[in-house]
Formats: sequence, C-alpha cells, structure tokens
Amino acid sequence: MFSEDDLAGWRANLLGEVIEPVDARYDDARRVYNAMISKRPGLIARCADVADVIACVNFAREHGLLLAVRGGGHNGGGLGVCDDGLVIDLSAMRGVHVDPAARTVRVEGGCRLRDVDHATHAFGLAVPAGIISTTGVGGLTLGGGIGHLTRRCGLSIDNLLAADVVLADGSFVTTNEHTHRDLFWALRGGGGNFGVVTSFEFGLHPVSTVIAGPTLWPLERATEIMQWYREFIVNAPDELNGFFAFMTVPPVAPFPEPLHLRKMCAVVWCWSGDPGQAETVFAPVQATRPALHGVHALTFPMLQRAFDGLYPPGLQWYWRADFFNELSDEAIALHAQYAARLPTMHSTMHLYPIDGAAHRVGRNETAFSYRDARWAAVFAGVDPDPANVECISTWAREYQTALHPYSSGGAYVNFMMEEGVDRVKACFRDNYASLATIKRRFDPDNLFRVNQNIQPA
Repeated sequence: MFSEDDLAGWRANLLGEVIEPVDARYDDARRVYNAMISKRPGLIARCADVADVIACVNFAREHGLLLAVRGGGHNGGGLGVCDDGLVIDLSAMRGVHVDPAARTVRVEGGCRLRDVDHATHAFGLAVPAGIISTTGVGGLTLGGGIGHLTRRCGLSIDNLLAADVVLADGSFVTTNEHTHRDLFWALRGGGGNFGVVTSFEFGLHPVSTVIAGPTLWPLERATEIMQWYREFIVNAPDELNGFFAFMTVPPVAPFPEPLHLRKMCAVVWCWSGDPGQAETVFAPVQATRPALHGVHALTFPMLQRAFDGLYPPGLQWYWRADFFNELSDEAIALHAQYAARLPTMHSTMHLYPIDGAAHRVGRNETAFSYRDARWAAVFAGVDPDPANVECISTWAREYQTALHPYSSGGAYVNFMMEEGVDRVKACFRDNYASLATIKRRFDPDNLFRVNQNIQPA
C-alpha cells in the first residue's frame, strides 16, 4: 500500500482532482449508469490529461492497487468502478477534433457519443457508434461498437484508425495498422485489457439526416413479425438498419395514448441512404399493417438521443446476451413466451443486426470474433425500483438461458455482467489465445483486470 507522503506526492503531480470517501462529492463520483452497482473505491482520480493518466497507472502499479478505468460509466456490469482501489476517471477528457477534409475525428477517452455526434454533425459526418448518446465512446469501441450504422458502415472498431494508449508500465504509445499492430488488433474488440486509451481516431461517414424511428405491432403478432423480420432485414440494403425489440410502450409523447403501457414488438429503423428511396424501402414494412409506423426524417444526433429520456442514468439493470446466426421457429416461439412476461416497463430484449459491412471483415482480422453472427441479442431487465431487482434479474437470466441453445455460444462483451472466465473465452473463440499472448506482452501482471478479463498467457 502507500503512505500519506506517497499519496501527497502523487496528488501534487496531478492536474486533475482526487476524490476520497471523506469528500462530499464522493457518492456522485463513484456512481455509474447502472444503479444496481454500488462500489466504493478508495481513490477516484479525475484525470485532466495524459500526464495524469500516466501518473495514476504508475501509482496503482507501484502500490499494488486494484485499478479500474472509467470512460462514460455506462457498462452494465459496472466495470468502470471497483471496491477499495483506484478509479481512473476520464470524464474530464472530452475533447473532440474533426478534420472534415480528411473525414477523421480525434476523440478523447472520456467522451460520450453525444460529444462526438455534436462535433461531427456540424460537418454532415458521423461515427458508427451505439444507440444511446450517454454511452461512453471508449467502452463501446473497445468491445466492438454496434449501432444504427452497423450494416452500412461496420462496427466502431472497423472505423478505428489509431489510438493513444497508456500501458501498464506507464509508457505511452500510439497504435495503428503500422505501429504496434498486435496491440491495435487486440484493442478492436478485446475490451479494456491492454491499457488506458486516452484518445481514438475514427474515420467518418457522410451521414447527416436519416429516415428513422420505430414501427410497432401488437405482441400477439410476435411470432409472425419475427419470422417476417428475419427474412426482411438480411435482404435489405446495407443503408437500412433496424433492430428488433420487445417493449412496453412508455406513457409519453409521441406514442399515441391507446398504445400506452401495452406490450408490443417493435423495430427501430435507420435509413441512411437516399431519402428519395425511403418510401420504396419502407413499403414492405407498411405492408405488414403495423399499429404504429413512426418513421420520419431527423438528424442523426436526434436519433442517437431518442432513448436518453427512457433510459436515464440511475436505473437498475441486469443484462444477459448472446450472438445468433439464425432465428429458428423454435427460438422465435421462446422469444414470444418471454416477451409476454416482460416484468417492467423498461425491461426489453433487443436483436441488433451485425451483417452487411460488419460481415465483410474476417473473424480473425480484429479481436471481435463473431463476424459470422447475424444478430447480437441483449436480454435486459430494467427498472428504477431496487425492490424489483430480483424479478428483473430472474427474467433476464431465464430468458437468456432458454435461448442459449439456439445461440452461437458467445456474447457481445459490452452486454455482459461478471460471468466468469469460460464465458469470456466463449466471447473471443479462437482469438482468445492470441489475445492472451498480447496481454502477456503489454500487461503481464494483469494490472488492467477490472473488465471482461483476458488472463495473460
């Protein structure tokens, strides 16, 4: 451990602030997106720059402290915080620099999607990343990065050009396809196992206004609509993304009052192609006679913010996940059964398509292994009331357990709780051995282990 002199010397060399349990702002500083997580770190360092991050990594290593790295704090398992140790909080590092001529953006490690969307939209450009604007760019990207533009533009990691990283020994490197190539390979899907990423450089795409929104059908039609969806989306143009969901309609505008609090199946669409073709693209959707077709033109940042109000920070979350290559009739029958048992208004199941451009990258070209899967599913029990933790957790666990035999075997790491080493290995399949070797090179003592951990070989 460390002495008071050690602590004082470390603090004196930081530009950012250090928050301890005795500080009035401690409870706010340790709070993460998932209110089910309540951990009490010994120290929280709100880093102002890369020099602060280096000092924090060195301090944790030299004094044997458990170390967690927090970007947006959005991780379902609460892996941006730990008990007793040191949290490197990047939330003050939120600079974004857009190069519109090169169509690139440099994003600091504490940024959230809304920060990036705000900066890039001014130039009619976008990064493919996520569906909720409060999500941290760092955690989302390091796990792969599924979102509204996946079918057209690939995963976030498919658009990552470079990253600045503070390694476990305190050294600083820039990694890309030409420099530290093994590290760059591992960062693209391997999570926070290899260092603290202080900035990301992404390639941008010309996306400004999209035709987007939800289509809803009565839950009684779940089997029919899922069977229709499984055929429609895989044959749709790459510019059309649509994730399937089971939901309880929130009692707020713009949903019409007769639908309020009804359990329904839905697809949330994003057409980023030629607006003039949207009517033709959505004609087969309209032909299914939905209860609501709420698709219209809006800016891409507006779409990214659409769920922020429904899922604010501070709800109780329990997530389970799986990848699926297909949706068999047997699996669809189970989906319909568990959809009918949605335990709370916020609880949901999403099926995110990961074909199109994401399939044009090989399973061994990045650490993200499931390039052959068509959907990433998340079974999310969610509610504001801590009294409902047991019921939402049980529903999510039982739902995922029932569907798991129809899955590809692993899960998207960003949708996992703390589920053990075998489950982590299943997420990376034959890429795990290479990741373990790279981990041994860059973090042999496993300093970065508050994550979906890859053990050093």
